[in-house]
Amino acid sequence: MKASLPGARPAPDTASTPLAIIVDDDSGVRAALEDLFASVGLEVRSYGSGDAFLAAGLPQRNSCLILDVRLPGESGLDFQARLATLAPGLPVIFITGHADVPMSVRAMRHGALHFLPKPFRDQELLDAVWEALRGDEARRARDTDVAALRRRAEALTPRERDVLRGVNRGLLNKQIAHELSIAEVTVKMHRSSAFRKLEARTVADLIQKAMLLDL
Repeated sequence: MKASLPGARPAPDTASTPLAIIVDDDSGVRAALEDLFASVGLEVRSYGSGDAFLAAGLPQRNSCLILDVRLPGESGLDFQARLATLAPGLPVIFITGHADVPMSVRAMRHGALHFLPKPFRDQELLDAVWEALRGDEARRARDTDVAALRRRAEALTPRERDVLRGVNRGLLNKQIAHELSIAEVTVKMHRSSAFRKLEARTVADLIQKAMLLDL
C-alpha cells in the first residue's frame, strides 16, 4: 500500500451543492457518470486515479465517492484503506466489473456503503448516492455541533466538570456533594452554571452533552 500523499489537503470548498466524486480509470465510464449525476443536479468531479483525486484536495462539504475496484497501480480497495486515515467520514460506493464475494466483504468491512457490480441500473446507483449524501450531511452536522459544544465546554471550571461527571453517573446533588466534600448548594450552583455554559435544556440534554464531551 502506498503512503499517504504529502500534498493531500482540504480543498477550498464551501459550495452548498452536493458533490459526487468519481475515481475510475475508464474515461468512458467517467463521462457517462458525469452526465448521470449532472442530470439530477449534483456537482461532479472525476479523476482517473486515487492520487489525482487527493492531489486536487479533499472535499469539505456534503459529498460521496464513487470508486472503481480495479485501478492502475493501487487498487480501489487499497485506496479505500488509505483514504480512511485522510477522510474517515467520506462515504464510499464501489463499482466494479469484476466483483467477487471476498472483494465485497473487504469493501464493506472497511466502511463502504454499497458494492455495485457492473452493469447496474442508473437508478440503483443514484439511490445509493443520495443515501450516501444524506448520511454525510447528517455526519457533518453532528461534527459541527460537537465542535461547537467543545468550544463552549472550554469555559467550564474544573469543579463544574467534576459535578458534570457526577450528573453523568446519575448521582443526586447530595451524593455529588458528599463525593466532592462540598455543600449541596455549591453543587447546585456549579450544575446551574454548567447548564448555562453548555446551553443544555434538560437534565437528559446535559447528560448527553457530558457523554459527547467524554467527561
